[in-house]
Amino acid sequence: MLSGRLTHAAIRALDWVATRTLPERVGPKHQHIGRRGEEDAYFYLRRLGYVLVARNFRSPKCRGEIDLIGWDREVLCFIEVKTRTSHNVASAEAAVDRHKRHEIALVAREYLRRCSPSCQWRFDIVSVYYESSSQPKIEVFRNASLAV
Repeated sequence: MLSGRLTHAAIRALDWVATRTLPERVGPKHQHIGRRGEEDAYFYLRRLGYVLVARNFRSPKCRGEIDLIGWDREVLCFIEVKTRTSHNVASAEAAVDRHKRHEIALVAREYLRRCSPSCQWRFDIVSVYYESSSQPKIEVFRNASLAV
């Protein structure tokens, strides 16, 4: 548990140094916020006991990406992370629309081909909100439906 916090603190410190010494990143601000949300979700899930085995998994056979893949005890979890800076728009979990669920289902099916046929799995959504406080508010929605 302590090593995870130290790793997280080290990554935050390196990010801080990078923002002050490296040239500014190219790309939209929402992508930077999304990457930060995925990073915070990763460490949050580790604290909950998940064993994460993949980040930003893609399959060459289909479109889409799965943000995080990990084990929660004996269950393989495909995790979509949605990050928001405000509650004024659709909730983070509501942003996983029908099209996104379809893409995730196709990529998850490709990943499951590598697993045991009896492998239990589920789809989780993690919402990360950065609002007024410096600490994100993170919520995990376990066993969300992939039905489209």
